Amino acid sequence: MTDRTQYVAVTRGISVSVEPTYLEANSSPDNSQYVWAYRVTIENQGQETVKLLSRHWMITNSRGELNEVKGPGVVGEQPILKPGESYAYASGAPLNTSWGMMGGSYQMQSASGELFDIEIPTFSLDIPGQGLVVN
Repeated sequence: MTDRTQYVAVTRGISVSVEPTYLEANSSPDNSQYVWAYRVTIENQGQETVKLLSRHWMITNSRGELNEVKGPGVVGEQPILKPGESYAYASGAPLNTSWGMMGGSYQMQSASGELFDIEIPTFSLDIPGQGLVVN
């Protein structure tokens, strides 16, 4: 098993960690189709209950072309996290170049009704064994 890089950001006591994985079997380099899976874990390390309302992803390929994805919840859910609880999900992203990066934010709502954004750490989408690419 290959070592995977984990990217982490903490905002207002809420930790978001992401582990990307290149899906070679789902990719077709000859057709400029590259696919990554990523696993996200959101952990409420704070003192109040929060609900994830929406997501805003910014996906950039190696040519600097930006694709923004916005929508309610994640994978069809709007999880509620009490202090000490975590929520994990897996999703994927295609690119038309062999490397790129993703990052963004989740809009959260506190138990008192306050809306705030938390950071999704920017992470690199690289093919293993292709050498280090500075994004």
